[in-house]
This record gives sequence, C-alpha cells and structure tokens, in this order.
Amino acid sequence: MQRLKQYSFVVMLLMLASCNVGPQAIDYGNDGCHFCKMTIVDKVHAAEIVTNKGKIYKFDASECMINFKKEFDDSEIKLYLTNIYTEPETLVDATKATFLISKNVPSPMGAFLTAFKTKNDAEMVQADKEGTLYTWNELLIHFKEQ
Repeated sequence: MQRLKQYSFVVMLLMLASCNVGPQAIDYGNDGCHFCKMTIVDKVHAAEIVTNKGKIYKFDASECMINFKKEFDDSEIKLYLTNIYTEPETLVDATKATFLISKNVPSPMGAFLTAFKTKNDAEMVQADKEGTLYTWNELLIHFKEQ
C-alpha cells in the first residue's frame, strides 16, 4: 500500500510538471525560425512565443515573432519573449522590453531591431548607435504601418 502511494505521488508530480507552461531554451545553431525557417544562430536577436497550452514557437529575430503573431488571437498567448542586447541568450518579457531600431545595429532579418531589458540600457546604446526607441505596443503599431 505504501509503495502504491509513493508511485501515485510520483505520477502526480510528473503530470503537474508536464502541465507547466513556460519558456524553453533556444538551441542556437539547431532550432529553426517558425516564421522564416532560417536556423537560429544570433544570440542577441532571437525570440519566442509560448501559448497558453504550452506550445513553443521560436524565431531568429523579434520581427519574425511580430509577423508570426498575426496568426494568433493575443488571448491565446501566454508569453512573448525576446533576447536582449546586453545579455545574449537571455530571454525577457518582450511586452516589457524597450526596442531600438538603428541602422548601426544589424539584426538577422534586416529590420535593425534590437531589444533591451530596460529603457536606460536602450538609451545608452541609442546615444552611441543612434536610432529610434519603441515600447512593445509602439513597435506593433510601427510594424503594422510598414
């Protein structure tokens, strides 16, 4: 009886763990972009969408994620994540990031779009590299207008 309880507890823990909806590490050099199909190699510009059901979509650039997100109702999305300039490979909440579009900071798909964890970080790079800063919502409007 005790073994059955232990077994049941382990099965329950495994089930709960499998229901965990969250980000997944990007396997640079192996994972492909769900939008443009390029292999994700740039550790500064990659991005990821996590749906409420736990489906993961990975992208080689934030602009691919923005273009791909048009296929979804925002209510289906749990997380929009993006790599940041100051800490390559680090995924942060894209909806809280500050974005810089600067011709002096190339990105994989040619939109010159780079994300930063804080506005202060973005302003420091902007002072050196020039360009325009955007919040997530401003960026979405910018991409709609193009």
